[in-house]
Amino acid sequence: MAQLNWKGIYPAMLTSFDENGHLDLAMFSKNIEAQLAAGVHGLIIAGTLGEASVLTNNEKYELLKHALSVVADRIPVLLNIAENTTAAAIEVAQTAESLGAAGLMLLPPMRYRADDREVVAFFRAVAQSTSLPILIYNNPIDYSTNVSIEMFEELLLESNIQAVKESTRDLTNVTRLKNKFGDRLKILGGVDTISLETLMIGADGLVAGLVDAFPKETVAMYNLVKKREYEKAVAIYRWFMPLLELDIHPKLVQYIKLAATAEGICTPHIRAPRLPLIGEEKERVSKIISDARASRPQL
Repeated sequence: MAQLNWKGIYPAMLTSFDENGHLDLAMFSKNIEAQLAAGVHGLIIAGTLGEASVLTNNEKYELLKHALSVVADRIPVLLNIAENTTAAAIEVAQTAESLGAAGLMLLPPMRYRADDREVVAFFRAVAQSTSLPILIYNNPIDYSTNVSIEMFEELLLESNIQAVKESTRDLTNVTRLKNKFGDRLKILGGVDTISLETLMIGADGLVAGLVDAFPKETVAMYNLVKKREYEKAVAIYRWFMPLLELDIHPKLVQYIKLAATAEGICTPHIRAPRLPLIGEEKERVSKIISDARASRPQL
């Protein structure tokens, strides 16, 4: 079984499209290179920010293969799984492994609101189908499924279930998980607006959103926390906060794509049912981005 140390910054990568809605692999490469130059520690392909819901499986595999070719073994590349059925999730997991993915991020069943027993059975069935390390995405706010301590006790019977993307928005849950499982379960913070607090109370890293537009600032903040230079980390965080709040809105894809486009490392194009930003909303978000770019900290 492959091993990941689950430490550091893992961008939830945007998927760049051209004006006709096709994958823009050249721009996707440009964003990957910006992440690598900043020093991120892994990439996650086809998550929520990657617009998984409007990608075909073949497109997800194309993105994975392209990312692997660009990264060239410098950092691990993970594929997200967000399927409706156990069989479909297993198929994606096994294909990702055959294509060379280093790991998987795994969401609960997407359309059926499963109970705790069913969620555990779903996660364990996927884990048993692959040797890849797995990051469980725990986001009860957006996906209505809370993976409890008791559920993790069962899930960790599978040796390749190794980490959690902690998106409950309850900071005390980091300590509960650390107290219960120690280093057996690595914790990656999954909510940008509490990312610094999550790191400072012991999370191993972040699955981040605004890193897609501002990788250098995100990695700098992480590195300062690890060096215990908290005042410097807080200074970056306070500058970052208006941008980070773009991550906790239903239109986070449009918002973060707008930011990354301003930085020259994405396109603004999305696929329906999402629509481009217009009017006051576009002006407001654009101003947040332009104000931040004009006042960015010296690193």
